[in-house]
Amino acid sequence: MDSILKFFFILFSATFFAQSKANVDSLIVKGVKAMNNKEFSLSLELLTKANSIAEENRLYKQQFLAINNIGANYYSMLDYGEALNNYLNAYTIALKHLDEHEEMIILNNIAILYSKEEEFKKAEEYFTKAYNLSKENNETIKTGLYAINLGIVTNQQNKLDVALDYLNKAEEIFKEKPSLLILVKTALADNFYRRKKYLKAKEILNKTLPNLNDIQFSEEKISSLILMSTIFKETGKTSQAIKYATTALESSLNIENKISSYNQLAEIYKESKLINKAIEAKDSVIALNNYLNKIKNGRLFETNKVKFEIENYKQQLKQNQKKHEEERIIFYGLLALLAIIICLVTWALRNSFIKNKQRKILHLKDKEIIELELQKKNSNNLILEKQLRTKEALALLEQERLKNEIEKRNQKLATKALQTSARNEILKEIINSLYSQTEVTNNQFLSKKIVELKTLLKSDNEWESFFTHFEQVNHNFITELKKRHPELTANDIRYISYLYMNLTNKEISSLFNITPEASRKRKERIANKIGLTTNQNLYDYISNI
Repeated sequence: MDSILKFFFILFSATFFAQSKANVDSLIVKGVKAMNNKEFSLSLELLTKANSIAEENRLYKQQFLAINNIGANYYSMLDYGEALNNYLNAYTIALKHLDEHEEMIILNNIAILYSKEEEFKKAEEYFTKAYNLSKENNETIKTGLYAINLGIVTNQQNKLDVALDYLNKAEEIFKEKPSLLILVKTALADNFYRRKKYLKAKEILNKTLPNLNDIQFSEEKISSLILMSTIFKETGKTSQAIKYATTALESSLNIENKISSYNQLAEIYKESKLINKAIEAKDSVIALNNYLNKIKNGRLFETNKVKFEIENYKQQLKQNQKKHEEERIIFYGLLALLAIIICLVTWALRNSFIKNKQRKILHLKDKEIIELELQKKNSNNLILEKQLRTKEALALLEQERLKNEIEKRNQKLATKALQTSARNEILKEIINSLYSQTEVTNNQFLSKKIVELKTLLKSDNEWESFFTHFEQVNHNFITELKKRHPELTANDIRYISYLYMNLTNKEISSLFNITPEASRKRKERIANKIGLTTNQNLYDYISNI
């Protein structure tokens, strides 16, 4: 009997394991497809479920793939910190349970992240680990690719001889693979440029550029065009430098490349004394950076939203797992119960006569116990009621203490803000007084110092310090304000914070280094943005948040 039960148990376990593996593989495939379609929320949901099932069933290969692709999702959403956390978790699984093939993949991903964050030393460390593993396992293609990555990252650190050595190795590996050899050549051109061997760099770029028209080489094409422009700029050939920078701009497919191209044009125009054109290029850079930051902020909001949804989803998974575990326990419990029932029936028949005699005695004892329990319950209820009253009184006292403490801190913040306002007024008077002196304006050194004073007026350091303390004291206010009105800008929130402190229009205008009239108009714009009517007061509104 025991042997038959063991057989069915093993058969059931093997079947369940195979089904779980197939289910996880299907979830990973769907998750990767959703990620490629930019459906990050769906992708993370599928991959999180796959990771949970794989972890429960110790499917380490599937767990590695799920976590690695979760990291890839966050990388695509520009959340590099969360991506790195997931890559490091996948790296731990690869080290403990998998072979060096998975270890190489994750090391390369981690290195790319560090490179994106311009932590080139850390990037070099992880690329080197991946490179050494690929050599030990005779994976030639990966060795060549990691050698290119090492060449690029050591170029960026100006380790030019080290970079050249890696690139020469990659060139030898890919000499029969033109599509990969192009990547080597672009990195070599950068190496020769950094050595100031401009002719050699130009020679490589002239041969390489015609082969970079395929969309897969768009990044290499832009960097090569900008590098060519830089070479011409440094050799005094301005028209050629402008030509290649303009071509790079026209060929740019994303915002980062356009920003790089405009920055290159701005530098060329600046050195050529074409100030207006340099300013136009810089204006374009600022506009594109603002747009890029807007996209990144949107991605960050989406990332945080997805994280919140994933946490909820994980909680649901835990509840489902707990439910399945309970069902499994019930199943085995029922089997045990069946055997117990048989024994109990025999035992019950044998002892039924004795139980009938004892029933009256037990009934009386149960009645006494119930009465005692009721008395105890009533006594406990009285104690609990007293405890609740005590807690309520303590809570009211604590609330009053916190209210007083917040008011004291707000008074300190207001005082600090007023001190800053007074300082700004004094600085303005000093600047205006100095500007009225002809001998001062004609003195280049004094004029420079006046500009520095103006810059001090525009500095946001005081605001950052004020905002940090304000948020600590009134954290619910900022959170609720952003929740109600996500359209408000950082300057809007700054203005509202000063108004919340009950500063006057003159004091706020001094802190912003604007006129009182401009401050009043800004207040009207914020009220309109929030949607207040002409009969509603902005201060009354924010005081009730």
